[in-house]
Amino acid sequence: MATITKTPSGTWKAVIRRSGWPSAIKTFRTKRDAEDWARGTEDEMVRGVYIQRGPSEKTTIKEALERYQREIVPTKKESTQRREGARMRELTSYFGKYSLAAITPDLIAKFRDFRLAQGKANNTVRLELALLGHLFTVAIKEWHVGLIYNPVANVRKPSPGAGRNRRLTSAEQKKLLEAIDQHNNPMLGWIVRLAIETGMRQSEILGLRRSQIDIGRRIVRLVDTKNDSARTVPLTKAATEVLQQALDNPIRPIDTNLIFFGEPGKTGERRAYQFTKVWNRIKKRLGLADLHFHDLRHEAVSRLVEGGLSDQEVASISGHKSMQMLRRYTHLRAEDLVSRLDDMRVVIN
Repeated sequence: MATITKTPSGTWKAVIRRSGWPSAIKTFRTKRDAEDWARGTEDEMVRGVYIQRGPSEKTTIKEALERYQREIVPTKKESTQRREGARMRELTSYFGKYSLAAITPDLIAKFRDFRLAQGKANNTVRLELALLGHLFTVAIKEWHVGLIYNPVANVRKPSPGAGRNRRLTSAEQKKLLEAIDQHNNPMLGWIVRLAIETGMRQSEILGLRRSQIDIGRRIVRLVDTKNDSARTVPLTKAATEVLQQALDNPIRPIDTNLIFFGEPGKTGERRAYQFTKVWNRIKKRLGLADLHFHDLRHEAVSRLVEGGLSDQEVASISGHKSMQMLRRYTHLRAEDLVSRLDDMRVVIN
């Protein structure tokens, strides 16, 4: 049976002590609220569904995200860690003062609509909601904060949208490589050429170490990939020449095995070469601002298909796990298909 008492400050404290359950205590402004809470809590205990909600009511989203930053983010890939920061800032700005218990599907839906109204891409909002959803999953399963369900699970996510089909023309490639070759750091040109020749992701290229490269056999062994599946990438002659030049780089420091290295950080350890700013500056100057670095991977995969390789062969090089994803990343030029159709016509006749 609950005990309702008035405190010296004029509020009402409800205390529930029931055999087999931890004591439950909560303070209210009115006696009626205290009685209603006590009645509902005792009913949950009788039905065996009572959950202590104190931690979820006292922990704000800002505090939860700070803990997530300390405990969860360091376990993710380095490339993911860099992107998580911006997402957490947006979530903190909108939800920061709310407690975990106060977050409802309606509130999350308003956030979704607000971000879309700001002109944010569907996938940007999807990833922000995914992070918020994972925060609640961790809070429920690992931190045991006393939440009944994950509110993000009951919110409709924006559609992924159509995949990009940006292709790099021969004229654009020529102009791009000429401009990049004028940059004072040759690593930028090597990185771009590798992306076009191999279809490797930016993170895979930047993470390359000397031990992964076998010039004699013309292969690169990738261990740390986006989908955590190791693969071996065959090298074209052009890609082999690029990597040989990178390996022979005369200014390579002795304190790193990275092929594309940057300056030492605060800890003294060298990280990968960060070229995003100069890459964006060159693109803007050339009128190619709409070209993303990841489009070079699209281009490489499409060229492999156009070269006559089967879907399975291309997937083994690119690392796509499903044919559906491979098709999304592959965009054949219509003019190339026209010549193929003409060749088929000649054979039929």
